[in-house]
Amino acid sequence: MVVANQKGGVGKTTSTVNVAAGLAQLGQKVLVIDLDPQGNASTALGVEHHRGVPSTYDMLVDGEPLADVMTQCADLPDLWAVPATIDLAGAEIELVSVVAREQRLARAINAHPLVGSAADVGDDRFDYVFVDCPPSLGLLTLNALVAGREMFIPIQAEYYALEGLGQLLETVEMVRKHLNPQLVVSTILLTMYDARTRLAAGVADEVRSHFGDQVLKTAVPRSVRVSEAPSYGQTVMTYDPASAGALSYLEAAREIAGKGAPA
Repeated sequence: MVVANQKGGVGKTTSTVNVAAGLAQLGQKVLVIDLDPQGNASTALGVEHHRGVPSTYDMLVDGEPLADVMTQCADLPDLWAVPATIDLAGAEIELVSVVAREQRLARAINAHPLVGSAADVGDDRFDYVFVDCPPSLGLLTLNALVAGREMFIPIQAEYYALEGLGQLLETVEMVRKHLNPQLVVSTILLTMYDARTRLAAGVADEVRSHFGDQVLKTAVPRSVRVSEAPSYGQTVMTYDPASAGALSYLEAAREIAGKGAPA
């Protein structure tokens, strides 16, 4: 699942790590690939991501196998992560001259022995692979869109939420036509939802009328605990499991698991 939205500050990384952690708590085996040079997902998952740590940069630019750059998260044994270091900021420039540069991530993921159907790989496989994209539509995000089967779009419940979404969906359509016909927008999650305001309810209604069943029933409320958790190197799922934010993300994870993969 590719988690993307070129608008910054919509809760993209927060949603990636907390839904992934929620699925791991529900007994699923989950891998998170941090494709954002800021490395915020790596911070929240408590994995090291300073220069010199094997990372997504090594996988994309140097062709290192995925198995050699991933690491198990300390808090949740079913959750694995590939960290992003600051080196990734230069990857777009370094990949410009590489043949089939938009396929690098797809090749790395598909070559991993635990990625594939249960019939092909066995029950020990990863149930979910999440790719956390940077807030732009550059070569890194394109790699993710080419590699992914599903798109997971967090949308902030505010006025500007739908602005920019059109551009993202145009990019998805272009990728579907030319590079990855399997890609579907399967999941949309409303974040930073304030039930007290008419605006949030209005945005939610508009998003649901546009996208129907793709929108999860669960909306994630604004929550201080969700914002605090990464500063302790944790997701909110382990930092404060009883908080409103953690319970919402767990419910969102349950919905995603219940939906299953698109046919």
